Amino acid sequence: MSKSDETLSTGRRGLLKDLLGLSAAVSLLPLAGAAQAGIGDQPPRRPGIEGKRYGMLVDLRKCIGCQACTVSCSVENLPPIGQFRTTVLQYEVTETPDAPSALINLPRLCNHCDEPPCVPVCPVQATFQRTDGIVLVDNERCVGCGYCVQACPYDARFINHETQTADKCTFCEHRLEAGLLPACVESCVGGARVIGDLNDPQSEISRRMDAHKDEIRVLKPGMNTDPHVYYIGLPEAFVNEVDGQAGIRLIAKH
Repeated sequence: MSKSDETLSTGRRGLLKDLLGLSAAVSLLPLAGAAQAGIGDQPPRRPGIEGKRYGMLVDLRKCIGCQACTVSCSVENLPPIGQFRTTVLQYEVTETPDAPSALINLPRLCNHCDEPPCVPVCPVQATFQRTDGIVLVDNERCVGCGYCVQACPYDARFINHETQTADKCTFCEHRLEAGLLPACVESCVGGARVIGDLNDPQSEISRRMDAHKDEIRVLKPGMNTDPHVYYIGLPEAFVNEVDGQAGIRLIAKH
């Protein structure tokens, strides 16, 4: 081998080594960030509507299962056909083997938890929470890996067929910022859904929750996510046994 060939070979090996090193460094960036923050830790919240903490109260005694919320949400937010940010599922609930069953209309949506498990698992920080409690997805950053979909214990997330990114209920934050109600709340014919500022004791949601404090329940409290979608009229036996959001109309025995 000539000296020039040896120099060229050495140069190629050096370039390959540099490229491999660069590739390894880039691949470890998310892991390094996760290690620094602590696996499972909630990252800092991003700015939201100042001083507010939004929550939703659903009174199942007033829900008639009409799906007006499902339709209005789809019209407002335009998810792909067959995918829904919110819907009303029907469950057949039996308290005891000998007791008669009851049919429950249960509105389902993102619970905008105070400890959202979907946020820390996102490798690119596309899923985030605001200071007002609303959990959102930055579709410009989302890579569609589905980690957040798997992490959500409420089956409230999905990968949008058209954008190939994570999608879910946003509490219609664009309407809240304009002083409007979310589409599902505005269209509810029975007035079953109420949204508002939980930091304000005089807000409608705070007053209703105070009046029914012994009846308020959340889904899957044992997951320790501190969900901020609350229900009145949810059977106790049903709280931890709810099935996934598999379709618009779902019958399940418990």
